[in-house]
Amino acid sequence: MRTTFILSLLFLCAYGYGKTKEEFPVPRPPFTEGIFPCSSCHEGMEVNPKKRELKEEHRSIKLRHGENFRWCLDCHDGQNRDKLKLVSGELIDFTESYMLCGQCHGTTYRDWKAGIHGKRTGYFSGKKMYFLCVHCHDPHNPKFKPLRPEPPPMKPKETKHGR
Repeated sequence: MRTTFILSLLFLCAYGYGKTKEEFPVPRPPFTEGIFPCSSCHEGMEVNPKKRELKEEHRSIKLRHGENFRWCLDCHDGQNRDKLKLVSGELIDFTESYMLCGQCHGTTYRDWKAGIHGKRTGYFSGKKMYFLCVHCHDPHNPKFKPLRPEPPPMKPKETKHGR
């Protein structure tokens, strides 16, 4: 009975059940210089929901993230460009983009919340900083780019007691 309780508790902790948005503090997304807030250019602009090749601004963005099925306004809100839009229609901040990614990438989102996927800094049982998906993956072309590996951990120094 006690083993079942402990395993259930570990499962709930590992998969983030009961956590609120505030428990995932993240740094600012890595926006390209001068691109945010989006409303500085899009305010009052007519929304064109038609999928097309962008020929003016954002022509450097090549959508290679479900490009046969996706369009900008599947994730970006047409009325408030400073927000992202979940499938439910709920608007979220760019600092909550992990929720948007998690709609399609559920197992990766689960692993991210548990600290298995992605990077987080801080303390094991204390304050942490979670890196957003977009810190490692371009949301428009998310194929993981090669990274230089971090150095291995240092072996602890020997003490006079042999430990």
